[in-house]
Amino acid sequence: MLKKALTAFILPCLFLLSSPDAGSANAVAQKQKSPDNPNEATGILQKMIVESGTATMELDLNRLNGISVAPQKQDQMRFDIATDSFFSVLIFNDILRGPEPGSMALIPVEAAVPAAGASVSQATRLPLQLGASFKQLTIEKLPSGEQFDLAVRDAKTGFVFFNIEGHQYDYDAGAQLLTINGGRLTMSRDFANALGRPSDVGGVVGKISIGTAMQPVEINELANGELKAVTMPPLHGAAGVQAPTATHGPDVIVGDLPNLQQFGSVGTQVGLAVATTSCNNGDQPLDWFQLPDTDHPVIPQNLYRMAGGTENTERFEQIGQSWLKHAFFALEDTVCSTCNTNNCQTGSHLCPGCSDPYSANLNGDQNQIGSRAWVNPFTGNFPSTANEHGGHSHNGVSHRILVEVDDLNTTLNQGASYFAEAQYVTPHEYAWCQTHPTECNMFNNASYRKYNVSGTTNFSFNPDGDTARMQPAIRAWTGATVNRIEPDPGNDGIWFMGYKVTNPSAGVWHYEYALFNENLDRAIQSFSVPLGPGVNISNVGFHAPPQHPGWANDGTFNSQGYSSTPWTPTQTANSLTWNCDTFAQNQNANAIRWGTLYNFRFDADQPPQATSAAVDFFKTGSPMTVAIQAPVQGGTPTPTPTPTVTPTPTPTPTPRPTPTPRTTPIPRSRPTPPPRPTPPH
Repeated sequence: MLKKALTAFILPCLFLLSSPDAGSANAVAQKQKSPDNPNEATGILQKMIVESGTATMELDLNRLNGISVAPQKQDQMRFDIATDSFFSVLIFNDILRGPEPGSMALIPVEAAVPAAGASVSQATRLPLQLGASFKQLTIEKLPSGEQFDLAVRDAKTGFVFFNIEGHQYDYDAGAQLLTINGGRLTMSRDFANALGRPSDVGGVVGKISIGTAMQPVEINELANGELKAVTMPPLHGAAGVQAPTATHGPDVIVGDLPNLQQFGSVGTQVGLAVATTSCNNGDQPLDWFQLPDTDHPVIPQNLYRMAGGTENTERFEQIGQSWLKHAFFALEDTVCSTCNTNNCQTGSHLCPGCSDPYSANLNGDQNQIGSRAWVNPFTGNFPSTANEHGGHSHNGVSHRILVEVDDLNTTLNQGASYFAEAQYVTPHEYAWCQTHPTECNMFNNASYRKYNVSGTTNFSFNPDGDTARMQPAIRAWTGATVNRIEPDPGNDGIWFMGYKVTNPSAGVWHYEYALFNENLDRAIQSFSVPLGPGVNISNVGFHAPPQHPGWANDGTFNSQGYSSTPWTPTQTANSLTWNCDTFAQNQNANAIRWGTLYNFRFDADQPPQATSAAVDFFKTGSPMTVAIQAPVQGGTPTPTPTPTVTPTPTPTPTPRPTPTPRTTPIPRSRPTPPPRPTPPH
């Protein structure tokens, strides 16, 4: 059955390879000569679907409503594209071969404040039939042989409103970005008849542009037309409580974040901790040797707040971070999957499919929380002294998720949403990746969960929804474009570029950027946004979570702790740049280190355009560019949902100390329910 299915997939793909123009009624922007004989095709064939994206329709409402046939100023309507939409394209050796029949659902993005004279809802400005379907529109790739390549229809009824013509596809292999530009929206026969204006069939009523981040769902290796290997990678956007697809090798994920608690307060700050349940999503036992052995996971915890604007989704900020819990003694439970302890040494390993719970009390135990500064987040390496607490005393907030009271006070933050996040970092996954380069499971280790907050000085927390597995919390930012960046594959980790542009009042656009470093050891030192000539900006802002103070043996330079000095903004005629000190100036500078998210923002008098921001690193590595939206000129904005990355090879990050030899773990019996043994202090 599998062989028949693969044959059914490969043969049409090989047929596509025989024609550079196959797969679209329009010109594919990137063309490359295909083999004269498709049976001789050699290379990598990927089937990719939409991970996320945005679409912009510019509609002539007068013409659409039959008021005037003369072109009028077009009204812009923006949409997010539903995550994991099955609008698929075929990519052979990084060259776009064309789209396949499929669709992408459109999610309207309402303006925060409507323009003068406009209705609160975009849908009310449209003809009745279109307005009723506005929240369930989809863009569909039609089968070959149809008159049109793309159409906009009601996803539930199938009614076609617009056909799309004149568009071009463009694919950026480095950024895995698909754009569809230049599309003209023409009125369908069904829509024209429904409006009682059959003569308007084919009339141009607007234009459309689409930008999507793509992800592979099937990767085929071909040699002379013969299938040699097939891989089915997990979807980046997959999140939820469902059992994740098992992977090869050891693979620790956060399977659940059961509860969030406050454990103390000092002055204007409180100390929190979140419970974590880890799961081994792989098919190999995961090393779990407790200190002084250094082959075990460490667990940082974070807290975020989404707020601002009329919908309280304008900005997404990190408001707290903890040091990290050092794991010890794995319990073999079944939260994520069937626990398989065969040929697995329990306790000192988390066995395949098994889970291990840590309560908020354990994750907030100050004697078991070590500094993040000791850990290389990409390799997972740290010294055996990474959890030494000699030479200092603890107060109510020490080492826990450190949060300002005012950032939680429900009177000051009405309507805000809060998200707890945890991550597991382990040297075992890195070691496995080095010997099994096709089985790297190092980038799915963070999960998040939404929590409701109660209180003004002391706080309680209740979960709101399930844990979103294998995704960092920045993915919860409503209406934002969020993209993963890997600047130096194989040598360092990943970070995320998020941005959102809103139009809070006539002639004012608010630009909000968030940079999240998941496990990039080199850290980020500067962020620069281009500005167009004559653009006026105001309300320039910066936000970062509070840093923990210096403690004896905390891994920072001279145990001084990391700086909390805000980044300095510098504006020139063509750019706005924020930066902290360089590594040479201050090793403890307030860089965007792993597990932290920083925000940059301003208002401008010009609308967004597609452009690139410049990012420079703290420890090592050449600067890079990522695609964003910014006020680089006047005119009509275009969507750009994912970055165009130009990575530059960089030196390998500074190595961390070699882990000490493993000690023999002390076995213990397991009563039911199993109590957690007290870890050595």
